[in-house]
Amino acid sequence: MTISLDTRNEFIARHIGPRERDIVAMLQQLGYDSLEAMSASVIPDSIKGTSVLNLPEGLSETAALAEIKAIADKNKQFKTYIGQGYYGTLTPAPILRNLLENPAWYTAYTPYQPEISQGRLEALLNFQTMICDLTGLQIANASLLDEATAAAEAMTFCKRLAKNKASQAFFASQHCHPQTLDVLRTRAEPLGIDVVVGDENAIEDFSAYFGALLQYPASNGDIFDYRALVEQFHAVGALVAVAADLLALTLLTPPGEFNADVALGSAQRFGVPLGFGGPHAAYFATRDAFKRDMPGRLVGVSIDRHGKPAFRLAMQTREQHIRREKATSNICTAQVLLANIAGMYAVYHGPQGLTQIAKRVHVLTVIAAQGLAQLGLPVAQASFFDTVTLNTGARTAELHAKAWAAEINLRQIDAGQLGLSIDETTTQADVEALWALFVSDGQTAPDFAALAANAGLRLPEALLRTSTFLQHPSFNRYHSETELMRYLRRLADKDLALDRTMIPLGSCTMKLNAASEMQPITWSAFGGLHPFVPADQAQGYQQLTDELEAMLCAATGYDAVSLQPNAGSQGEYAGLLAIRAYHASRGEGERDICLIPSSAHGTNPATANMAGMRVVVTACDARGNVDVEDLRAKALEHKDRLAALMITYPSTHGVFEEEIRDICAIIHDNGGQVYIDGANMNAMVGLCAPGKFGGDVSHLNLHKTFCIPHGGGGPGVGPIGVKAHLAPFLPGHGHMARKEGAVSAAPFGSASILPISWMYMKMMGGEGLKRASQLAILSANYIANRLEEHFPVLYAGSNGLVAHECILDVRPLKETSGISVDDVAKRLIDYGFHAPTMSFPVANTLMIEPTESESKEELDRFCDAMISIRNEIRAIERGEADAQDNPLKNAPHTAQELLGEWPHVYSREQAAYPLASLVEAKYWPPVARIDNVYGDRNLVCSCPSISEYADA
Repeated sequence: MTISLDTRNEFIARHIGPRERDIVAMLQQLGYDSLEAMSASVIPDSIKGTSVLNLPEGLSETAALAEIKAIADKNKQFKTYIGQGYYGTLTPAPILRNLLENPAWYTAYTPYQPEISQGRLEALLNFQTMICDLTGLQIANASLLDEATAAAEAMTFCKRLAKNKASQAFFASQHCHPQTLDVLRTRAEPLGIDVVVGDENAIEDFSAYFGALLQYPASNGDIFDYRALVEQFHAVGALVAVAADLLALTLLTPPGEFNADVALGSAQRFGVPLGFGGPHAAYFATRDAFKRDMPGRLVGVSIDRHGKPAFRLAMQTREQHIRREKATSNICTAQVLLANIAGMYAVYHGPQGLTQIAKRVHVLTVIAAQGLAQLGLPVAQASFFDTVTLNTGARTAELHAKAWAAEINLRQIDAGQLGLSIDETTTQADVEALWALFVSDGQTAPDFAALAANAGLRLPEALLRTSTFLQHPSFNRYHSETELMRYLRRLADKDLALDRTMIPLGSCTMKLNAASEMQPITWSAFGGLHPFVPADQAQGYQQLTDELEAMLCAATGYDAVSLQPNAGSQGEYAGLLAIRAYHASRGEGERDICLIPSSAHGTNPATANMAGMRVVVTACDARGNVDVEDLRAKALEHKDRLAALMITYPSTHGVFEEEIRDICAIIHDNGGQVYIDGANMNAMVGLCAPGKFGGDVSHLNLHKTFCIPHGGGGPGVGPIGVKAHLAPFLPGHGHMARKEGAVSAAPFGSASILPISWMYMKMMGGEGLKRASQLAILSANYIANRLEEHFPVLYAGSNGLVAHECILDVRPLKETSGISVDDVAKRLIDYGFHAPTMSFPVANTLMIEPTESESKEELDRFCDAMISIRNEIRAIERGEADAQDNPLKNAPHTAQELLGEWPHVYSREQAAYPLASLVEAKYWPPVARIDNVYGDRNLVCSCPSISEYADA
């Protein structure tokens, strides 16, 4: 007997869905005898050979985990009191296991199909309700990216809505977190806004400002009474935003109760690990009157076709993909997974539990402060919540050194002051260890028990919270682990995610998020680091980011990468800022025209608008390609002011445009730079490289091509790759060599999920990554081939092949049968599928991207469903089925409907089990088709009140 001792990497075959025999069969159907032959046919000759993917052979899962464990161990986990918007927190184990580590939650997509997203939508409604209750404002969104970018959104929000239209200046308190001020400056400069940082108590002319940002409590720990200040700003038509600590708001008067117009901040300390800066859910709340101008996504309550309450994303016409260059924001990715963790943290602890945590944190801070006073170091604040400042004078450097020797991090304020922030993880032993740092010769350490016995609150009496919060049953029932576990399971069962089915969304690349890739993100060596620790404590992160940047450069052909942008939208923005700064450095700051093809992602023109550029749209031809002559004419017309072209490759229509090199050359010849949107990078890795065929900058969606999960609508990571001449203009940060140009609050954005992409690229290796691209293209063409006789494929290359996605044209069906693209999408739910991308980039079409992760069996199951739906439409066309009462118009069908009186002319069996395979594995949608119009006309964006709940 021969026993195999082969230890080759097994991961590539685990990641790629089709088996070898399936690949052969799929290729034969397309008329090719090898993947290489198919690749040679689909990649244009002009860009063949541009790939520079020279990566070593992939590691096995075991070897990769061992290697990344050794990297993680290089991070030093000190006890940290830095604060500054980031705090230690305890993630409840049932939330960690049943939500963060649960693929039913982390593999789900943005809830644009609400009927199959009711679980995560309810969880987000809990989050919104929590924010409204804690801030005292009427409406909150479903999360933003981080506190600093939320503050930047608040600044432009105030600019739009303030009555003081004459001013171009925005006041930001010097008591705001430094990283927030840095991002404000970055966002303001292209828009011509002047950010004035100063002492709010020394303002002489309030009319000089259209808005203001205040920190509550202040970054240094002070708690200021802002009531009179807010009224002074309001008196001159200015609006006021308050960055507020959610935990502190359980004890302090909320911003809405002292008439703030906006409250914003981070929900990180509600159970989300530090993670070296992210991902963390930011929040944004405002007055009901301003809801149509609020950035980000908003979950609302509507009804389904049976009148049953149902959740949906409300007022989507506010979003940047619809408003395009008229958009005032570009929050394309939210932080849904992290918002859900924070919301469930509040559900699990309830109002009493949160208040108890806050009181414990505050009292520990009071005890620590009293002990320090006994040691001759009284704190600078008369009142505080969890943060204090010490005037340490000449002892400052010595105390920091002593702290580091004891593996403790204090906040470095300046040469004469240090700060410390207490959090949920702090213990009595920790406070005593802090005191030990400050004990001088001859001094006795304070007596903790004696101080604790007499510790009172050090909160301003006038600002103590008197209003109730979190009174809804959702926050008062699930306090046992059993109840929370079942609640999370009940919500997850309502949804369709990748753990149940293929999600064939075009442009969104819903590929496998392998368990081995996900495993390191919960390790404390990655999750426990504060983003502002000294560099020598983050050597593991430094190695991880260096290696990931090098691998991304190899995949794209660019010379440098920044990992700071924490969403694809932020990557787009950072890319255009780099182009803008490059032109300015050459004395060509007047270049402000951005050419964008009509087929582009809606985020592209929104980003150009935010970067202070003027959008000029270029035409596309009948095949969906850029109209090169129209592009040439407009580049020549605007050559003196041409800043950039934003183009997606392969095209948004799912085709490798053959003239991409010429397109890039036209822009360069007229003084512009080429931004290549990397949303479709999954078709290029290992086959061609944008940095080698004409791109100057690209953003990369790590949550698409490089396997970071979508998390129900976030987290995302959108790093940018640039050519060498743009490298000096990559995003900077106060904790990096380059201080200016921060686009996110933390130096490396959502650092704690970067191990996912590192693991993927290390395990796949160069050959595996190339094979993944080839299989993505093969799978898309296999689906197009199987379905084209039933649904015309709208665009293809000159060889008849698509790239990694295809667009099915369902527009003719409206004329022949009355069936719309919505009807097809909703009917797919009855077949157990998430719908493809609807009406983008062409209205009333379906864009399908299968990815390399789906098996041939799953591809065939999807094709069988689509063919079956087409046959149902043919029955309508032939008059065999009623034009109004048919399975498509009434889809999706709930179990409750099937068990009740049946009013339809078609059978229950056809409604629920149109294919025999569904009998064994049936997904039952929790609600029927949702009425979007009703939801927008009757907007409800938080949990019902107790009385409404009781009445229901």
